[in-house]
Amino acid sequence: MIRLAVDGMGGDFAPEPIVQGVFLALKKYPNLYITLFGDETKMAPYLSSHERLSVVHTPHYLDMGEKDPIKEYRTNKGASIFMALQALKDGKVDGVVSAGPTQALVVGGHFILRRMPGMRRIAIAPVIPSYDGRGKILLDSGANVDFKPEHLHDFAVYGSIVAEKLLKREKPTVALINIGTEESKGREQDKETYALFQASKEINFYGNLEPKDIFTTTADVLINDGFTCNIVMKTMEGTATGLGMILKREIKASFWSKIGALFMRKALKQFKKSLDASEIGGALLMGLNGVVIKAHGSSNDFAFFNGIRQAKEMVEADIIAKVSLVLQPKE
Repeated sequence: MIRLAVDGMGGDFAPEPIVQGVFLALKKYPNLYITLFGDETKMAPYLSSHERLSVVHTPHYLDMGEKDPIKEYRTNKGASIFMALQALKDGKVDGVVSAGPTQALVVGGHFILRRMPGMRRIAIAPVIPSYDGRGKILLDSGANVDFKPEHLHDFAVYGSIVAEKLLKREKPTVALINIGTEESKGREQDKETYALFQASKEINFYGNLEPKDIFTTTADVLINDGFTCNIVMKTMEGTATGLGMILKREIKASFWSKIGALFMRKALKQFKKSLDASEIGGALLMGLNGVVIKAHGSSNDFAFFNGIRQAKEMVEADIIAKVSLVLQPKE
């Protein structure tokens, strides 16, 4: 039985889509047991009895706009997000899923779970949509603005293992996001990272990757610092939204466009699905002593279900143990 802790109060629209996502997952996976942490009074309208669901009541939770997560951790350890992480620390569950504030999840992970041996930083690593439909791992998407090449190498090793064991990629490749494909491009740390990746025997280095090729590249793991990758991720999200709006506008522009859209309904639906991050799930917090998935704050029930699916698959693939075998503790 896979045991997961879910932060029932995390997210822009919690608790309704969170609880509904939990029930979707329980229906889909008979080997899944979920412990839901949150305000039982607020979750009650969406709850029903289930033999593989338990609820731990706490009236405390964090707002999505929380500006001082370190202070909250020190003064509000009864918050649902921290209680879920503590359950993982105590061995009561195998993984955590939360759509709560990202930095609070990172802070809680640091203080409660700690970094796993061999990892010098924590990275946020979503699986982003791609042209081939298989998705790509993008990291670090926001945990670290400053970095050293060795930190990115740790991420590259971790990401490669996830790509191989979870995404089923044979000999996954790692690309360094940069302003050009040439080896000499980028900042000094980019050039140093390029040299380190090129010399590494632990990863298959693709080379530099320009942002214009993010959606179509054959590389499996796309890497740079949290500032760069966060801009890439949010640009992709905004572009997908904008394309959808433009397409809808043009379809409504004329009678014949509307008729054509009726014949293309299936293709248009598939187009939307190809760009929809909710089809993939959340982001893995790489580097912690345990499986932690950060679902998008605006997750609907289906998106949160996919976050739960991700956590379940991570646990089943025993990713943490596999990474620990490869990465050795650093001084």
